[in-house]
Amino acid sequence: MAKPSVTASALKPFQVSKVTKQGSLSVHVADQLEALITQGKVAVGDKLPTENSLCDSFGVSRTVIREAITHLKSLGLVETRRGVGTSVLRSSTVEARPAERINPTTVEDILHLLELRLTLEPAAAELAAFRYDDEDRQRLEAQHAAFSKTYAAKSQAREEDYLFHFAIATATKNPFFQSFYQQWSQSVIPRAKLLSIDINPISSERYLERVQEEHTYILEAILSRDAQAARETMFQHLNRARNTYALYLEQ
Repeated sequence: MAKPSVTASALKPFQVSKVTKQGSLSVHVADQLEALITQGKVAVGDKLPTENSLCDSFGVSRTVIREAITHLKSLGLVETRRGVGTSVLRSSTVEARPAERINPTTVEDILHLLELRLTLEPAAAELAAFRYDDEDRQRLEAQHAAFSKTYAAKSQAREEDYLFHFAIATATKNPFFQSFYQQWSQSVIPRAKLLSIDINPISSERYLERVQEEHTYILEAILSRDAQAARETMFQHLNRARNTYALYLEQ
C-alpha cells in the first residue's frame, strides 16, 4: 500500500517554524526540511506538502519555497515530477558536482569571479525586472529555451549559460553590465574552465539540472516584474555555485 502524502499539518509535530527576516529565508526553510528528511521524520518515498501548504507552514512566499526545494534537489534528497509533486529520494545528501576534481588554482579563479558576480548580478536581475521590454522578453525566453535544449542533449551548455546571463545584463539597459559580460565572454561561466577529462557525466547532469531549474525561477521572477524575487533567485543561484566550487578546496 502506498504511503500517505505528508501534509502541512503533519509537519507541525516536527517543529517546523515560521522563518524570520534575518538571513536568507530559503536557507532557513531548506535547513528545516533537510533536517526532517535526514532525521527520518519524513520518510523516503513520502511526498512533501504542496507549495501553498509549505508557504502557509513557514510563512514565506512561493519563491522562497521553490529556492528551498531546489537546494534539496541539489543535495539529491528530493525529486519533483509534474503532476505528482516533490518526493523524498534518500535520507542522506549526495552533492551534485560538475567535475570529479579541479585544479586548486582554477578553483580559486572560479571563486574570485563568482565573488565579483555575486556583487553585480543580483542587482542586474533586479534592474532587468524593472526595465525589460518586449525584445528583451523574447531574447530571455529564447536563451532559456536554448539552454534547456542543449542541456537535454547532454551538453555542458556553456555558451547557452553565458548567453542567458548576458540577456539579463542587456535587459538592464545599462551598458556597463553588458560590458562586464562582453569582457569575460564564456569564461565567466565556471564550467568553461573545467577539463573534459575531469567531468563526471552523471553528477554533472544533476548539476546542470539544478542550473536549468534555477534559471527558470530567475526568468519567471524577471518576467513577473518581481524585482525582489529576481534579486534573491539570482543571488541564490550564484551562491550555490560558489558553495559547490568551494568544496573542491577542501579535498
